[in-house]
Amino acid sequence: MSKETKPAPKQTSAKPKSGKKKRQPTSVVEKRYLERSEHEFIYEPTEKIPVVQVDNFPELGKLTALRFVEWTQQNPGGVVSLPTGKTPEHFIRWVEHFVKNWETKQVAAELEKVEIDPGKKPDVGSLRFVQIDEFYPINSFQSNSFYYYIQKYYLNALGLDPKKALLMNVNEIGTAEDLPLDKIFPEKIVDLSLRTRWASNRQERLQKRTIEIVDEFCSEYERRIREMGGIGFFLGGIGPDGHIGFNVKGSDHFSTTRLIPTNYETQAAAAGDLGGIEIARNRLVITIGLDTIAYNKDATAIIIAAGEAKSRIVRDSIQQPPSNLHPATALQQLDNARFYLTNGAAFRLLERRYRKFENENPLSQESIERAVFNLSVDKRKPLTELAKEDYASDRFASLALKETGETIEGLNKQVADSVVRRFERGMAMVENERFLHTAPHHDDIMLGYLPYLNHLVRTHKNRHHFSYLTSGFTAVTNSYMLELLQDLRYLVEQPEFAKRFTTRYFDPAFVEGKNRDVNLYLDGIAANSETLKREAVARRMLRNIIEIFEEDNVVFLKDRIDELLNYFSTQYPGKKDITHVQKLKGMLREWEVEVLWAYFGFEVSDVSHLRLGFYQGKIFTENPEMNRDVMPIYRQLIELKPTVVTLALDPEGSGPDTHYKVLQAIAEALRLYVKETGEKNVRVWGYRNVWYRFHPAEANIYVPVSLNSMAIMRDTFMNSFGSQKAASFPSFEFDGPFCDLAIKIQDEQYQILNTCLGKDYFLNHDANRVRAAHGVLFMKELTLDEFLEQAVELRKLVENE
Repeated sequence: MSKETKPAPKQTSAKPKSGKKKRQPTSVVEKRYLERSEHEFIYEPTEKIPVVQVDNFPELGKLTALRFVEWTQQNPGGVVSLPTGKTPEHFIRWVEHFVKNWETKQVAAELEKVEIDPGKKPDVGSLRFVQIDEFYPINSFQSNSFYYYIQKYYLNALGLDPKKALLMNVNEIGTAEDLPLDKIFPEKIVDLSLRTRWASNRQERLQKRTIEIVDEFCSEYERRIREMGGIGFFLGGIGPDGHIGFNVKGSDHFSTTRLIPTNYETQAAAAGDLGGIEIARNRLVITIGLDTIAYNKDATAIIIAAGEAKSRIVRDSIQQPPSNLHPATALQQLDNARFYLTNGAAFRLLERRYRKFENENPLSQESIERAVFNLSVDKRKPLTELAKEDYASDRFASLALKETGETIEGLNKQVADSVVRRFERGMAMVENERFLHTAPHHDDIMLGYLPYLNHLVRTHKNRHHFSYLTSGFTAVTNSYMLELLQDLRYLVEQPEFAKRFTTRYFDPAFVEGKNRDVNLYLDGIAANSETLKREAVARRMLRNIIEIFEEDNVVFLKDRIDELLNYFSTQYPGKKDITHVQKLKGMLREWEVEVLWAYFGFEVSDVSHLRLGFYQGKIFTENPEMNRDVMPIYRQLIELKPTVVTLALDPEGSGPDTHYKVLQAIAEALRLYVKETGEKNVRVWGYRNVWYRFHPAEANIYVPVSLNSMAIMRDTFMNSFGSQKAASFPSFEFDGPFCDLAIKIQDEQYQILNTCLGKDYFLNHDANRVRAAHGVLFMKELTLDEFLEQAVELRKLVENE
């Protein structure tokens, strides 16, 4: 927080240096968008690259698409480089819309709004496309290769000419003795030390020569780009470490196309594409360099970013001077470099944030408290000890003080008292409530607020039901499934295990059998017996296979198991699974949460698995639909009649896309529930976990977390979530299981409040729960009306509605 409140050189909005002409956009599209915005093109000297700011992710895609159309009109036959992944989703859709419907009145009207000539259709087929990056080694025909993505979404969908494209087709780069890549790198591990060291055997000699061939390819690739005059239009996203292309944090600004390893942050971000961090750690990349992007000094270079989760790296990339630590600062040398941002991504840009703060009339209580909280943390002083000189040094806090009309002592006490009230709320006994705990993914609830649940479940006066809204199959690796199926294949041949076929034990309708599976697993934990745990998992796996394939003949089931063993042995990691495998992986995650809540005495019937249909594992996910996705939640509301509904409450563009879509489905179900029943006595508790944090000013429930609660979280996570123990799909900010990251976050939040309240508050508090605290979790309670209003505002930010 301290970084976002450091005072600028002056106590007014930044102005360009004396005598320096104010920078203005040369693009008509940018001019029209700036006219709609409340912000300037650039706030010099704080900002080093101009910014065009829009309200939401779809509008970001539309702006970028219109700028691309404008540039293509002006530069037929130009050289373009466009990104892969989820970031360009709306850009691709809008370009395709404009190009394919160019002659329609609707498109003509949209173009005329930004002064693009609808009479001059851009010749997309004349453009020369340059691929930005690619994994190495990889089969280019795999659906998770960037080469495949480009073929599908750019060459085929947008009509770019493949003959004019400069691509990184790994299959055609070449190898030593023209051997298959799998023969050269059987483990898909490339040892770049072979560039300089002696190759000690034939295998290493083949690998060394292949690396040399790739290096030659990179040099030739760079030469061909420069022969074309460099890239004329570059569009890129920005990674969690600030990487542009695969130019990771620390990259030389004079770098060219090359074969390189990546860093942890980039590997974590790529884990989903490659089928797990275990694979991403060992995968190299070919990427154009920062100097490749900046070689053409007249290039239009645009970085797009959406959501508050990107706001810190966006801030550093725009406000810091050129540095290898922030790759995007290499673009500061280009006059036509831009950042196109949603409001969330621009959130921490100092001047823009102050302008918004200044224009907020009246200042909200949350904004006032945020400014004072930040001042306390920045000065490392308790709230009650903040003095006149502290406020004078920070324009946010100074303006907050002025707007409230309070004395310094009065404002300090007001904010400190509000913190204490939040703690009291988090420690108050909660009784006679019916809780519907909802989660997008299977570990969201426990990572968000398990220490609070430890207390909520202790009284029999509360009722709890846990509802998991998606199947979560994308978080299960093929290698883990293979391991479990090998255990099952062995056990199904054992007489004791096979005897259960003579009863109804494995019948999917036999719910008591599911509870017995869970109980056996807990017995295994208590006895520290891997044998019991393996048998329990195998029983549930077999039960799931019987349900999916509608097959209970032992002989045929063994064949099914063998088919699955072959599938998981032969599919490349990261490939989209077939439907019944998706279901099997999802049912494994469902088993894991049933084990988790059995720790607290809940049965299988207390846990629901809704498997909403929008969750399909596609790169561009569908939006929730009423019958398919909303009605199952509505029916659950009718059945349970909850007084409290919990949900993941992330801001725009932060956290997985699934979090947002589940929130909207719940909001729609609650609207329908109120309309049909008239029941409005429902409160909403919002939580966040490893994907994004509440600022202390946003949350209104603070729950102290003891070392005991942390130990419970770690133990239950590591024992219940077998598929997640190895952290195959981790956060970019922590190399380890999510339970440890959640504990780290709770500790960081404790340190913030320890500063704001002073150490004596925790050391000398009357309540032992506070004295025992070494972590704090934040939650936000909303009335139903407040939540529904917030869901509407969030929808405007995300869906342009």
